[in-house]
Amino acid sequence: MTEQIQPALGDLPEGVRTRVVGQTADVLPSVVRLPASLRRVATFAPARRAKLGGGAIAEALEADDDFRERVATQLSARIAPDLDVPSAETAAFAWLVRPDGWELVVKRAAAQLADAEVATRVDQGELDRLRDRAVEAEQSVRDLRQRHRAQVEEYKSENASLRRKLGESRVTEKATKAELDAALKDLDELRAAADAATSAQEKEVRRLRAQVAHLEGEATAERRTARSERDDATLRARLLLDTVIDAASGLRRELGLPAVSGAPGDRVESEVESATAARTPSGTQAPMSAAVLEQLLAMPRARLIVDGYNVSKSAWPSSSLEAQRIRLVNALAPLVARTGAETTVVFDAAASTARPVVNVPRGIKVLFSPEGVIADDVIRDLVEAEPAGRVIVVASSDGEVASHARRAGARTVEALRLADLLGR
Repeated sequence: MTEQIQPALGDLPEGVRTRVVGQTADVLPSVVRLPASLRRVATFAPARRAKLGGGAIAEALEADDDFRERVATQLSARIAPDLDVPSAETAAFAWLVRPDGWELVVKRAAAQLADAEVATRVDQGELDRLRDRAVEAEQSVRDLRQRHRAQVEEYKSENASLRRKLGESRVTEKATKAELDAALKDLDELRAAADAATSAQEKEVRRLRAQVAHLEGEATAERRTARSERDDATLRARLLLDTVIDAASGLRRELGLPAVSGAPGDRVESEVESATAARTPSGTQAPMSAAVLEQLLAMPRARLIVDGYNVSKSAWPSSSLEAQRIRLVNALAPLVARTGAETTVVFDAAASTARPVVNVPRGIKVLFSPEGVIADDVIRDLVEAEPAGRVIVVASSDGEVASHARRAGARTVEALRLADLLGR
Protein backbone atom coordinates (compact mmCIF):
# COMPACT_ATOMS: atom_id res chain seq x y z
CA MET A 1 0.00 0.00 0.00
CA THR A 2 1.28 3.47 -0.91
CA GLU A 3 2.22 5.62 2.15
CA GLN A 4 0.20 8.86 2.33
CA ILE A 5 2.27 12.03 2.20
CA GLN A 6 1.83 14.09 5.34
CA PRO A 7 1.53 17.86 4.82
CA ALA A 8 4.56 19.84 5.96
CA LEU A 9 4.29 23.06 8.00
CA GLY A 10 5.07 25.16 4.93
CA ASP A 11 2.20 23.51 3.02
CA LEU A 12 -0.39 24.58 5.57
CA PRO A 13 -2.53 27.69 5.03
CA GLU A 14 -1.18 30.90 6.57
CA GLY A 15 -3.81 30.94 9.34
CA VAL A 16 -3.04 27.34 10.38
CA ARG A 17 0.73 27.98 10.38
CA THR A 18 0.23 31.01 12.60
CA ARG A 19 -1.80 28.99 15.13
CA VAL A 20 0.78 26.12 15.07
CA VAL A 21 3.50 28.60 16.04
CA GLY A 22 1.20 30.25 18.62
CA GLN A 23 0.22 26.96 20.32
CA THR A 24 3.87 25.86 20.40
CA ALA A 25 4.90 29.21 21.89
CA ASP A 26 2.27 28.80 24.67
CA VAL A 27 3.72 25.46 25.91
CA LEU A 28 7.38 26.16 25.02
CA PRO A 29 8.63 26.67 28.64
CA SER A 30 7.15 23.27 29.63
CA VAL A 31 8.84 21.30 26.82
CA VAL A 32 11.93 19.36 27.89
CA ARG A 33 15.16 19.22 25.88
CA LEU A 34 14.49 22.32 23.86
CA PRO A 35 16.62 22.95 20.80
CA ALA A 36 19.39 25.43 21.40
CA SER A 37 17.71 28.00 19.13
CA LEU A 38 14.57 28.04 21.31
CA ARG A 39 16.04 28.13 24.80
CA ARG A 40 16.21 31.89 24.90
CA VAL A 41 12.79 32.21 23.21
CA ALA A 42 11.27 30.12 26.05
CA THR A 43 12.25 32.85 28.54
CA PHE A 44 10.24 35.53 26.70
CA ALA A 45 6.82 36.65 27.82
CA PRO A 46 3.94 34.62 26.28
CA ALA A 47 2.90 37.43 23.95
CA ARG A 48 6.46 37.93 22.67
CA ARG A 49 7.39 34.27 22.04
CA ALA A 50 5.32 33.88 18.85
CA LYS A 51 6.10 37.41 17.69
CA LEU A 52 9.88 37.40 18.16
CA GLY A 53 10.62 33.66 17.96
CA GLY A 54 8.05 32.55 15.38
CA GLY A 55 10.66 31.83 12.67
CA ALA A 56 12.87 29.78 15.03
CA ILE A 57 9.83 27.81 16.26
CA ALA A 58 8.71 26.99 12.66
CA GLU A 59 12.22 25.87 11.70
CA ALA A 60 12.51 23.65 14.80
CA LEU A 61 9.11 22.03 14.09
CA GLU A 62 10.01 21.27 10.47
CA ALA A 63 13.52 20.00 11.29
CA ASP A 64 12.92 18.02 14.52
CA ASP A 65 9.91 15.69 14.67
CA ASP A 66 10.87 14.64 18.23
CA PHE A 67 10.57 18.24 19.30
CA ARG A 68 7.09 18.35 17.69
CA GLU A 69 6.08 15.25 19.65
CA ARG A 70 7.27 16.75 22.94
CA VAL A 71 5.24 19.90 22.11
CA ALA A 72 2.23 17.66 21.31
CA THR A 73 2.56 15.96 24.70
CA GLN A 74 2.42 19.27 26.56
CA LEU A 75 -0.34 20.63 24.31
CA SER A 76 -2.53 17.52 24.80
CA ALA A 77 -2.26 17.97 28.57
CA ARG A 78 -3.54 21.53 28.32
CA ILE A 79 -6.29 21.66 25.70
CA ALA A 80 -8.65 19.22 24.00
CA PRO A 81 -10.45 21.04 21.13
CA ASP A 82 -13.38 19.54 19.24
CA LEU A 83 -11.73 18.25 16.03
CA ASP A 84 -15.12 17.92 14.33
CA VAL A 85 -15.36 21.71 14.18
CA PRO A 86 -13.05 22.87 11.37
CA SER A 87 -11.00 25.95 12.24
CA ALA A 88 -7.43 27.16 12.20
CA GLU A 89 -7.16 26.34 15.92
CA THR A 90 -8.27 22.69 15.55
CA ALA A 91 -6.15 22.23 12.38
CA ALA A 92 -3.02 23.50 14.21
CA PHE A 93 -3.75 21.19 17.17
CA ALA A 94 -4.28 18.22 14.83
CA TRP A 95 -1.02 18.91 12.95
CA LEU A 96 0.97 19.08 16.20
CA VAL A 97 -0.66 16.17 18.09
CA ARG A 98 -1.57 14.09 15.01
CA PRO A 99 -4.38 11.95 16.34
CA ASP A 100 -6.20 9.47 14.09
CA GLY A 101 -7.64 11.22 11.06
CA TRP A 102 -5.72 14.43 11.66
CA GLU A 103 -4.98 14.83 7.95
CA LEU A 104 -8.74 15.09 7.24
CA VAL A 105 -9.07 17.74 9.98
CA VAL A 106 -6.27 19.76 8.38
CA LYS A 107 -7.83 19.43 4.92
CA ARG A 108 -11.25 20.54 6.13
CA ALA A 109 -9.72 23.54 7.85
CA ALA A 110 -7.70 24.36 4.73
CA ALA A 111 -10.86 24.14 2.59
CA GLN A 112 -12.72 26.39 5.01
CA LEU A 113 -9.91 28.95 4.99
CA ALA A 114 -9.86 28.80 1.17
CA ASP A 115 -13.59 29.46 1.09
CA ALA A 116 -13.03 32.36 3.48
CA GLU A 117 -10.37 33.76 1.12
CA VAL A 118 -12.80 33.47 -1.81
CA ALA A 119 -15.44 35.25 0.23
CA THR A 120 -12.87 37.87 1.08
CA ARG A 121 -12.08 38.37 -2.61
CA VAL A 122 -15.83 38.68 -3.32
CA ASP A 123 -16.08 41.23 -0.55
CA GLN A 124 -13.11 43.06 -2.02
CA GLY A 125 -14.94 43.33 -5.37
CA GLU A 126 -17.99 44.69 -3.64
CA LEU A 127 -15.73 47.09 -1.78
CA ASP A 128 -14.26 48.29 -5.08
CA ARG A 129 -17.73 48.94 -6.46
CA LEU A 130 -18.62 50.87 -3.32
CA ARG A 131 -15.45 52.91 -3.68
CA ASP A 132 -16.42 53.81 -7.27
CA ARG A 133 -19.81 54.91 -6.09
CA ALA A 134 -18.15 56.94 -3.32
CA VAL A 135 -16.00 58.70 -5.95
CA GLU A 136 -19.10 59.56 -7.95
CA ALA A 137 -20.81 60.81 -4.79
CA GLU A 138 -17.79 63.00 -3.97
CA GLN A 139 -17.93 64.52 -7.48
CA SER A 140 -21.62 65.25 -6.96
CA VAL A 141 -20.82 66.84 -3.63
CA ARG A 142 -18.15 69.06 -5.24
CA ASP A 143 -20.65 70.20 -7.88
CA LEU A 144 -23.23 70.89 -5.20
CA ARG A 145 -20.65 72.88 -3.22
CA GLN A 146 -19.93 75.06 -6.26
CA ARG A 147 -23.61 75.85 -6.63
CA HIS A 148 -23.79 76.59 -2.89
CA ARG A 149 -20.81 78.95 -3.15
CA ALA A 150 -22.61 80.94 -5.83
CA GLN A 151 -25.69 81.12 -3.63
CA VAL A 152 -23.51 82.14 -0.65
CA GLU A 153 -22.05 85.02 -2.66
CA GLU A 154 -25.57 86.23 -3.44
CA TYR A 155 -26.48 85.91 0.25
CA LYS A 156 -23.35 87.83 1.24
CA SER A 157 -24.31 90.68 -1.07
CA GLU A 158 -27.80 90.79 0.41
CA ASN A 159 -26.30 90.52 3.91
CA ALA A 160 -24.02 93.52 3.25
CA SER A 161 -27.01 95.57 2.15
CA LEU A 162 -28.95 94.52 5.23
CA ARG A 163 -25.99 95.34 7.49
CA ARG A 164 -25.74 98.82 6.00
CA LYS A 165 -29.41 99.39 6.69
CA LEU A 166 -28.97 97.93 10.17
CA GLY A 167 -26.06 100.33 10.82
CA GLU A 168 -28.21 103.29 9.86
CA SER A 169 -30.94 102.03 12.17
CA ARG A 170 -28.43 101.63 14.99
CA VAL A 171 -27.18 105.20 14.53
CA THR A 172 -30.75 106.46 14.79
CA GLU A 173 -31.35 104.22 17.82
CA LYS A 174 -28.13 105.43 19.47
CA ALA A 175 -29.16 109.06 19.10
CA THR A 176 -32.58 108.30 20.55
CA LYS A 177 -30.97 106.36 23.41
CA ALA A 178 -28.61 109.29 24.15
CA GLU A 179 -31.57 111.64 24.44
CA LEU A 180 -33.34 109.15 26.72
CA ASP A 181 -30.20 108.74 28.87
CA ALA A 182 -29.93 112.53 29.23
CA ALA A 183 -33.57 112.74 30.32
CA LEU A 184 -33.05 109.88 32.80
CA LYS A 185 -29.90 111.55 34.14
CA ASP A 186 -31.80 114.77 34.76
CA LEU A 187 -34.51 112.77 36.52
CA ASP A 188 -31.90 110.98 38.68
CA GLU A 189 -30.35 114.33 39.64
CA LEU A 190 -33.74 115.64 40.69
CA ARG A 191 -34.40 112.50 42.70
CA ALA A 192 -30.94 112.72 44.31
CA ALA A 193 -31.54 116.35 45.27
CA ALA A 194 -34.93 115.44 46.77
CA ASP A 195 -33.38 112.49 48.63
CA ALA A 196 -30.55 114.69 49.94
CA ALA A 197 -33.02 117.29 51.20
CA THR A 198 -35.11 114.59 52.87
CA SER A 199 -32.01 113.00 54.40
CA ALA A 200 -30.80 116.35 55.72
CA GLN A 201 -34.18 116.99 57.31
CA GLU A 202 -34.24 113.50 58.86
CA LYS A 203 -30.69 113.96 60.13
CA GLU A 204 -31.61 117.28 61.72
CA VAL A 205 -34.66 115.68 63.34
CA ARG A 206 -32.47 112.86 64.69
CA ARG A 207 -29.93 115.36 65.99
CA LEU A 208 -32.61 117.34 67.77
CA ARG A 209 -34.07 114.17 69.25
CA ALA A 210 -30.62 113.06 70.39
CA GLN A 211 -30.02 116.48 71.92
CA VAL A 212 -33.33 116.29 73.76
CA ALA A 213 -32.49 112.76 74.97
CA HIS A 214 -29.03 113.94 76.05
CA LEU A 215 -30.45 116.87 77.98
CA GLU A 216 -33.01 114.62 79.62
CA GLY A 217 -30.22 112.17 80.51
CA GLU A 218 -28.10 114.95 81.97
CA ALA A 219 -31.04 116.17 84.01
CA THR A 220 -31.70 112.65 85.27
CA ALA A 221 -27.99 112.15 86.03
CA GLU A 222 -27.84 115.46 87.91
CA ARG A 223 -30.86 114.49 89.97
CA ARG A 224 -29.34 111.07 90.64
CA THR A 225 -25.95 112.63 91.51
CA ALA A 226 -27.55 115.12 93.86
CA ARG A 227 -29.51 112.38 95.57
CA SER A 228 -26.40 110.16 95.73
CA GLU A 229 -24.32 113.00 97.18
CA ARG A 230 -26.97 113.64 99.81
CA ASP A 231 -27.04 109.95 100.65
CA ASP A 232 -23.21 109.78 100.78
CA ALA A 233 -23.04 112.87 103.00
CA THR A 234 -25.65 111.40 105.30
CA LEU A 235 -23.82 108.04 105.37
CA ARG A 236 -20.47 109.72 106.11
CA ALA A 237 -21.98 111.80 108.87
CA ARG A 238 -23.72 108.80 110.42
CA LEU A 239 -20.59 106.65 110.13
CA LEU A 240 -18.39 109.39 111.64
CA LEU A 241 -20.89 109.95 114.45
CA ASP A 242 -21.02 106.21 115.18
CA THR A 243 -17.21 106.05 115.09
CA VAL A 244 -16.86 108.97 117.51
CA ILE A 245 -19.53 107.60 119.82
CA ASP A 246 -18.05 104.09 119.81
CA ALA A 247 -14.52 105.43 120.32
CA ALA A 248 -15.61 107.63 123.19
CA SER A 249 -17.64 104.90 124.81
CA GLY A 250 -14.81 102.37 124.43
CA LEU A 251 -12.23 104.78 125.86
CA ARG A 252 -14.49 105.69 128.77
CA ARG A 253 -15.14 102.03 129.59
CA GLU A 254 -11.46 101.16 129.24
CA LEU A 255 -10.22 104.02 131.48
CA GLY A 256 -13.18 103.98 133.83
CA LEU A 257 -13.16 107.78 133.99
CA PRO A 258 -16.12 109.97 134.65
CA ALA A 259 -17.16 112.52 132.10
CA VAL A 260 -15.03 115.68 132.42
CA SER A 261 -14.79 118.82 130.43
CA GLY A 262 -11.00 118.87 130.12
CA ALA A 263 -7.66 117.58 131.40
CA PRO A 264 -4.65 119.30 133.05
CA GLY A 265 -2.31 118.12 130.31
CA ASP A 266 -4.38 119.44 127.43
CA ARG A 267 -2.25 122.57 127.13
CA VAL A 268 1.04 120.67 127.25
CA GLU A 269 -0.14 118.07 124.74
CA SER A 270 -1.31 120.81 122.48
CA GLU A 271 2.09 122.53 122.61
CA VAL A 272 3.93 119.24 121.95
CA GLU A 273 1.71 118.35 119.04
CA SER A 274 2.14 121.84 117.59
CA ALA A 275 5.93 121.58 117.83
CA THR A 276 5.91 118.09 116.30
CA ALA A 277 3.65 119.20 113.49
CA ALA A 278 5.96 122.11 112.76
CA ARG A 279 8.97 119.79 112.48
CA THR A 280 7.24 117.03 110.42
CA PRO A 281 7.03 117.70 106.66
CA SER A 282 3.54 117.63 105.18
CA GLY A 283 2.49 114.28 103.68
CA THR A 284 5.09 112.12 105.56
CA GLN A 285 4.57 109.48 108.21
CA ALA A 286 6.98 107.71 110.53
CA PRO A 287 7.40 103.95 109.93
CA MET A 288 4.67 101.99 111.66
CA SER A 289 5.54 98.92 113.75
CA ALA A 290 3.51 95.73 113.72
CA ALA A 291 2.28 96.36 117.26
CA VAL A 292 1.12 99.90 116.45
CA LEU A 293 -0.58 98.62 113.30
CA GLU A 294 -2.54 95.99 115.22
CA GLN A 295 -3.52 98.61 117.84
CA LEU A 296 -4.79 100.93 115.12
CA LEU A 297 -6.81 98.16 113.51
CA ALA A 298 -8.31 97.27 116.91
CA MET A 299 -9.75 100.78 117.29
CA PRO A 300 -13.52 101.15 116.83
CA ARG A 301 -14.71 101.29 113.25
CA ALA A 302 -11.16 100.95 111.92
CA ARG A 303 -10.83 100.21 108.21
CA LEU A 304 -7.97 98.39 106.45
CA ILE A 305 -7.51 98.75 102.66
CA VAL A 306 -4.92 96.38 101.14
CA ASP A 307 -3.21 96.89 97.75
CA GLY A 308 -3.54 93.15 96.93
CA TYR A 309 -0.82 92.32 94.40
CA ASN A 310 1.56 94.94 95.86
CA VAL A 311 1.52 93.14 99.21
CA SER A 312 1.38 89.56 97.84
CA LYS A 313 4.25 90.08 95.40
CA SER A 314 6.37 91.59 98.18
CA ALA A 315 5.61 88.68 100.54
CA TRP A 316 5.60 85.71 98.13
CA PRO A 317 7.31 86.81 94.88
CA SER A 318 8.02 83.27 93.66
CA SER A 319 4.38 82.08 93.84
CA SER A 320 1.78 82.35 91.07
CA LEU A 321 -0.82 85.13 91.19
CA GLU A 322 -3.54 82.65 92.14
CA ALA A 323 -1.44 81.24 94.99
CA GLN A 324 -0.59 84.80 96.14
CA ARG A 325 -4.29 85.74 96.27
CA ILE A 326 -5.19 82.65 98.31
CA ARG A 327 -2.29 83.06 100.77
CA LEU A 328 -2.95 86.78 101.29
CA VAL A 329 -6.68 86.40 101.94
CA ASN A 330 -6.19 83.40 104.24
CA ALA A 331 -3.40 85.20 106.16
CA LEU A 332 -5.62 88.28 106.71
CA ALA A 333 -8.42 86.21 108.26
CA PRO A 334 -6.79 85.79 111.76
CA LEU A 335 -5.84 89.50 111.87
CA VAL A 336 -9.39 90.54 110.99
CA ALA A 337 -10.77 88.13 113.59
CA ARG A 338 -8.52 89.62 116.32
CA THR A 339 -9.01 93.30 115.51
CA GLY A 340 -12.49 93.40 113.95
CA ALA A 341 -11.25 95.90 111.36
CA GLU A 342 -13.36 96.32 108.25
CA THR A 343 -10.97 94.95 105.58
CA THR A 344 -11.04 95.31 101.79
CA VAL A 345 -8.42 93.75 99.47
CA VAL A 346 -8.17 95.32 95.99
CA PHE A 347 -6.54 93.31 93.16
CA ASP A 348 -5.57 94.88 89.83
CA ALA A 349 -7.59 93.44 86.89
CA ALA A 350 -7.46 96.35 84.45
CA ALA A 351 -6.05 94.22 81.62
CA SER A 352 -8.33 91.21 82.12
CA THR A 353 -11.95 90.53 81.27
CA ALA A 354 -12.22 87.44 83.48
CA ARG A 355 -12.62 87.64 87.26
CA PRO A 356 -11.30 84.62 89.20
CA VAL A 357 -13.36 83.14 92.01
CA VAL A 358 -11.85 83.73 95.47
CA ASN A 359 -13.02 81.92 98.62
CA VAL A 360 -13.32 84.93 100.95
CA PRO A 361 -13.23 84.40 104.75
CA ARG A 362 -15.74 86.20 106.97
CA GLY A 363 -15.02 89.89 107.55
CA ILE A 364 -12.98 90.40 104.36
CA LYS A 365 -14.09 91.89 101.06
CA VAL A 366 -12.21 91.18 97.83
CA LEU A 367 -12.49 93.60 94.89
CA PHE A 368 -11.08 93.33 91.34
CA SER A 369 -10.63 96.65 89.56
CA PRO A 370 -12.93 97.09 86.53
CA GLU A 371 -11.54 96.51 83.03
CA GLY A 372 -9.39 99.48 82.04
CA VAL A 373 -9.15 100.78 85.67
CA ILE A 374 -6.06 100.05 87.80
CA ALA A 375 -6.26 99.06 91.46
CA ASP A 376 -4.58 102.35 92.53
CA ASP A 377 -7.60 104.33 91.33
CA VAL A 378 -10.02 102.05 93.16
CA ILE A 379 -8.00 102.47 96.39
CA ARG A 380 -8.05 106.27 95.97
CA ASP A 381 -11.83 106.22 95.51
CA LEU A 382 -12.28 104.05 98.63
CA VAL A 383 -10.09 106.39 100.75
CA GLU A 384 -11.80 109.54 99.47
CA ALA A 385 -15.23 108.04 100.14
CA GLU A 386 -14.48 107.67 103.89
CA PRO A 387 -15.38 110.54 106.24
CA ALA A 388 -12.65 112.58 107.91
CA GLY A 389 -11.77 111.29 111.39
CA ARG A 390 -12.27 107.57 110.77
CA VAL A 391 -9.25 105.32 111.34
CA ILE A 392 -8.19 104.21 107.85
CA VAL A 393 -5.01 102.20 107.16
CA VAL A 394 -3.78 101.64 103.58
CA ALA A 395 -1.26 98.80 103.11
CA SER A 396 0.89 99.47 100.03
CA SER A 397 4.52 100.10 99.07
CA ASP A 398 3.41 102.14 96.04
CA GLY A 399 4.64 105.69 96.68
CA GLU A 400 1.79 107.41 94.81
CA VAL A 401 -0.89 105.33 96.54
CA ALA A 402 0.62 105.95 99.98
CA SER A 403 1.11 109.68 99.34
CA HIS A 404 -2.49 110.14 98.18
CA ALA A 405 -3.79 108.15 101.17
CA ARG A 406 -1.87 110.32 103.64
CA ARG A 407 -3.12 113.51 101.96
CA ALA A 408 -6.67 112.18 102.35
CA GLY A 409 -6.13 111.67 106.11
CA ALA A 410 -5.41 107.91 106.10
CA ARG A 411 -2.44 106.11 107.65
CA THR A 412 -0.17 103.93 105.50
CA VAL A 413 1.87 100.83 106.20
CA GLU A 414 4.55 99.18 104.05
CA ALA A 415 3.63 95.92 102.31
CA LEU A 416 6.39 93.96 104.05
CA ARG A 417 5.34 95.37 107.47
CA LEU A 418 1.84 94.01 106.96
CA ALA A 419 3.31 90.73 105.67
CA ASP A 420 5.38 90.42 108.88
CA LEU A 421 2.25 90.96 110.96
CA LEU A 422 0.50 88.25 108.91
CA GLY A 423 3.36 85.81 109.66
CA ARG A 424 4.51 85.19 106.09
